[in-house]
Amino acid sequence: MSTGEELVVTSRLRIPPGELTERFSRSSGPGGQGVNTADSRVELSFDVARSPAVPDDLRARLLDRLERRLVDGVLTLAASEHRTQLANRRAARERLASVLRDAAAPPPPRRRPTRPTRGSQERRLAAKKRRGETKRGRGSARDD
Repeated sequence: MSTGEELVVTSRLRIPPGELTERFSRSSGPGGQGVNTADSRVELSFDVARSPAVPDDLRARLLDRLERRLVDGVLTLAASEHRTQLANRRAARERLASVLRDAAAPPPPRRRPTRPTRGSQERRLAAKKRRGETKRGRGSARDD
């Protein structure tokens, strides 16, 4: 996946490369000779609230589900697990697509409430009685 092509999230949501903002910095942690010179950490930002690529009905769902991760409507992800900037750019794009795909998924169908069957109720009560008998047998033996 080249970093210059559009990011395909779902069939309805495709993000053009111009709407993604990348920032680079040095990764933290131990490293070799190149750790202080290579800007391999990537921060990828996408403006969910104001992007023309996001359909309006999908925008409401994304803003609702991602509200804890957004800062002024912008979703930002960081990737620094790889040694090279290109690998971190790919990882950040894949993670962004995954987060947006999960947030854009339609809600599950509502559960129709049902009652437990008579057989399941009887089995539950019988199991409770057996457990009670087991526990009663553990009591101290008293001579009355």
